[in-house]
Amino acid sequence: MTESSPSLSAEQDRSAVLALALLRGAVAAGLGLGSVTVVVLALWISAPASDSSPGSALHAAAGLWLLAHGAELTRAHTLSGVPAPVGIVPLLLAVVPVWLVHRAARDVLVPDEGHPAPSARGAFGMVVGGYLLVGAVAAYYVRGGSLSVQLPSLLFPSAVVVAGAAAAGVWTASGRPIGPPPSWAPVSLHEALARSRFRERAGTVWRAAAAGVAVLLGGGALLVAVALVWHAHPAQRSFVQLSGDWSGRVAVLLLALVLVPNAAVWGAAYGLGPGFALGTASTVTPLAFSGRPAIPGFPLLAAVPAEGPGTVLNWSAGAVPVAAGVTVAWFTVRRAAPPDAGREDAWGPWGTALVAALAAVGCGAGTAVLAAAAGGPLGTRALAEFGPVWWLTGAAALVWTALVGVPGALLLRAWRLRERDGDGEEAAYVAGDPGVAAAGKTAVPVPVPEPSSGDASRESGGGGRRWWRRSGGRDGGGIGGGGAGEEAAGPVPGDEPAPRRTPVAASLPAGAAPGPVPPAAQSPAQGEDEGVAPYDFLPTGPWHERTARPEEAGPSGSA
Repeated sequence: MTESSPSLSAEQDRSAVLALALLRGAVAAGLGLGSVTVVVLALWISAPASDSSPGSALHAAAGLWLLAHGAELTRAHTLSGVPAPVGIVPLLLAVVPVWLVHRAARDVLVPDEGHPAPSARGAFGMVVGGYLLVGAVAAYYVRGGSLSVQLPSLLFPSAVVVAGAAAAGVWTASGRPIGPPPSWAPVSLHEALARSRFRERAGTVWRAAAAGVAVLLGGGALLVAVALVWHAHPAQRSFVQLSGDWSGRVAVLLLALVLVPNAAVWGAAYGLGPGFALGTASTVTPLAFSGRPAIPGFPLLAAVPAEGPGTVLNWSAGAVPVAAGVTVAWFTVRRAAPPDAGREDAWGPWGTALVAALAAVGCGAGTAVLAAAAGGPLGTRALAEFGPVWWLTGAAALVWTALVGVPGALLLRAWRLRERDGDGEEAAYVAGDPGVAAAGKTAVPVPVPEPSSGDASRESGGGGRRWWRRSGGRDGGGIGGGGAGEEAAGPVPGDEPAPRRTPVAASLPAGAAPGPVPPAAQSPAQGEDEGVAPYDFLPTGPWHERTARPEEAGPSGSA
C-alpha cells in the first residue's frame, strides 16, 4: 500500500492535468462564442423594429461563430425561396478563435505549482477535443434555423484550423524547436537539421515569406483605400441604402470592418494580375473589367473600378507585387550578407538564390491560403463564385516574387560585398601610415625619406627653422600616425618655447667636423627622452653646412 500510493498520486495528478487541459479548450471556445453572442444581442436589442425572436439572434450568433472557423453556412430564408450558401469567412472575425485556441494550448504546458505539466501530445489532444466539443454543440444548436451549417465543412477546414492553432500554441510553449524529424525520415534530413546553418536558412525562408505576404496585404489594403476615396460618393450611397436607422448602420459598419482583411486580399489579387470574380460571368483585373457583374449593394464593393479596359492607373497596381519581391530579396540578403560579417562569412550566390526562391514559394503558398479563405460563394447561380481564385492568385504571387526576389537578392548581395570591400580599403588607408598604400586588402609599407634642411618650413615670427622632436613612444601619435616604434612629431613652434640654440659651428676649427654636443647644451626634454639623437635640436642652416664641410669652408686664418 505504501509503495503503490506515490504512483497512484502521480496518476491522479496526470489525470487532473489532462482534465484541466480539456476544460481550457472548452473555455476558449466559450469565450469566442460568448463575445460574438454579446455583439449580436446588443444589435438586436438596439434595433427599434425587430421582427425576430431572441432565439433567432442566438442562432445567428452561433452561425457567425462557426463561419469564423471556415464552416460553410446555408441561408434558408431568401427572396427566391432557394437556400443559398454563405462561404466567405470574415478574416478579422477569424482572428479571435484562432488566438484563443493558440493561447489555451500554450498556457496548458506551463506547469502549476505542485502539479506536473502534461505532455505536448496530451495537451494538444485535450485542448482540441474540448474546443471541438463546444463546436459540435453549437452546430447542433443551429440545425434547422435560419443559418444552418454544412457538416462536411466542420471537418475541413474548421477542425483543421483549430488543430493548427493548437499545434502552434504547443510549439510556442516548447520553445519553437526545429526537429528532430521522425525516425523513418532519411538520414540526410537528420544531418541537415543538426546543422546550425540549415536552421538559420530555414528561419530566413520563413521570415522572408511572411514579409512578402505582409507587403502584399498592405499593398492590397492601400489599393482598396485609394479606390474607396476615389469612389467616395457611391460608397456613401450604398451605406445609407443598406440601413435606415443608427443601429442598422452600426451593424453594416461592423460587418465592413470584419471584412477589411478580405478586401485587402482582393486588392492583392488585383495587383498580382488574376484579379477576382464578381459572379460567374465577370472578372476584374488591371487589364480589363469584363462580363456582367453581380454586385450586391455594399460599401466595400463600391471600390471596384469602372467597367471596360484598364488605364495607366489600373496598371500601376503592379507596383504591389514588385514591392513584395524586393522585400523578399531584402530579408534574404539581411542574413546572406549581414553588415557586420566579412566576405568569408557571407552566403554563396547559389545559397542566396535558393533561399530567395524558397521564400517565394512560401509567399505563394500563404497568399493562396488567404485567397481561398477570403472568397467563396454568396448564393446560387451568378453569386456561386465570388472573390479571387486561390490557385491563380498563389501562382501569380510565386512568379512575381521569384522573378523579382531572386535576381534582387543576388544584386543586393553583390552590392553589399563590393561596398564592404571599398570601405575596407578606405579604412586601411586612413588608419595606416602615409607611407602605407592599400593594395586590395594588404597594406604595403612604402619607405618615407628623411626630411632635408630645405624642406622644413620657417617660423612666422623669428625667421628660424621649425623644431621637431622625435619620439620612440608607443602612443602611435607620429608624423604619419604610425604605431609602436614609429617616430612621432612633437609640438609645433608657438605651442612650446623653442629650445636654446648652441653656436657649435662657430667654435669649431676650420675643416673640423662638429663633435658630440655636451650635456649642458642639450635641451631639457632631450635628456628625459631616451630615443633622442644628439643632433636633433641643432640648427641646420646653410651656414652650418658650409662650416661642417671642409671643401666649402673658408681660409684657415679667416676665423
